[in-house]
Amino acid sequence: MASRVTLWDPFVRLFHWSLAASFLLNRFLTEAGESVHEWLGYGAVGLVALRVAWGFAATGAARWDHFWPTRSRLAAHLREIRAGQPHRRLGHSPLGAVVMIGMMLGIVLLGVTGFAMQEIDYFWGDERLNVLHAWLADAVLVLAAVHVMAAVVQSLWLGENLPLSMITGRRRATSSSHPHRP
Repeated sequence: MASRVTLWDPFVRLFHWSLAASFLLNRFLTEAGESVHEWLGYGAVGLVALRVAWGFAATGAARWDHFWPTRSRLAAHLREIRAGQPHRRLGHSPLGAVVMIGMMLGIVLLGVTGFAMQEIDYFWGDERLNVLHAWLADAVLVLAAVHVMAAVVQSLWLGENLPLSMITGRRRATSSSHPHRP
């Protein structure tokens, strides 16, 4: 059996599943009431704030500098995809990082637009903000679907259950056992 390394610490896993649950509950349980919707939204924004801070304090694959999608990392990743080479690294791929950052930014913008609609008199009843809020929710849902589909496709391509690592925190080691940094 291949050796396994710890990839995702307990905080990252708790953040991931809590944010997913908050978003999905908010998205699909609208009959729960406005107050529940607001608190789930504020909680999601708080989770993102904690994750941003953790990205500077954490070690390994959870650190921003290990996976931030720089131009060179994105270019190298796109060359791998065009060449049909599997992307075998610990942590997020550069494209995965773009999607993750997009989802977190979308959650924050959902919180800002939701807060503005409820708490800032200037925006009270402004249908444009309501439309933007709904559009952002749809965009985050699309990004989440892309995230899940990419994890399944990569799992099949690599012969490894990547979503399982977000449950157990562990993954099959790479040759270097460290996140790749081009």
